[in-house]
Amino acid sequence: MPLPEELERQGRWLFRRRSYLPLLLLPVLILALRDSDFVEKLLGDAGQSIYHGLCITISAVGLAIRCYVVGTTPKGTSGRNREAQRAESLNTTGMYSIVRHPLYVANFVIFLGIALFPGVWWFVVIFGLAFWLYYERIIFAEEEFLRGKFGEAFEKWAEKTPAFVPNFKSWKRPDLPVEFRTILQREYSGFFAIIAAFAVLKILQGIFARRRLELDLGWIVAFVAGLLIFLTLRALRKKTKIFEVEGR
Repeated sequence: MPLPEELERQGRWLFRRRSYLPLLLLPVLILALRDSDFVEKLLGDAGQSIYHGLCITISAVGLAIRCYVVGTTPKGTSGRNREAQRAESLNTTGMYSIVRHPLYVANFVIFLGIALFPGVWWFVVIFGLAFWLYYERIIFAEEEFLRGKFGEAFEKWAEKTPAFVPNFKSWKRPDLPVEFRTILQREYSGFFAIIAAFAVLKILQGIFARRRLELDLGWIVAFVAGLLIFLTLRALRKKTKIFEVEGR
């Protein structure tokens, strides 16, 4: 099979499994957690708390990017569909005016904050390489789909818009205003996943780096609050039409 077709096939396969394939890095993460007391030894408890706060902030920035993208795009685009690429229209304004794949940029920033949390440099390097190999193929398959559906319009947009590193000089205001109901409907699971990831990492750090179970009250409160928000928004989405917005 020619290389372009092979890359596209791999990209479609990875796209359908992109929600759980990153879990393959868990064994490597556990190894990294065994050395995750480096920041504490270097900076002390206060320094480690500041460092962890920085990691959380990085992931929060990634989530904010996702929220802005999904809150300003029309229905049928920028979704969480897992079976195949889907696009009822070609997004070229808002975040899509400065980068072709803003949601994947946002995912990278979210996962970067999580990868940095243990404070182990080689795990961050492995994460970066894995992300690049993983999403490069997904992006290739997605762009082949968009090229086939939108033709010259896609070619003109892709020619002036970078794939992954934003060009802020080309910013154009989105066609649609921010719709917070759409954000709540589509990003509540990601919000809780980030909270849960950091809370679990904190517990695992104590187990693997210091050989003891540490349950910090602040992390417990954050996890429980995030879970309650998640369950509330999920129930509202399933049982009501409060989040439905025409054209979103």
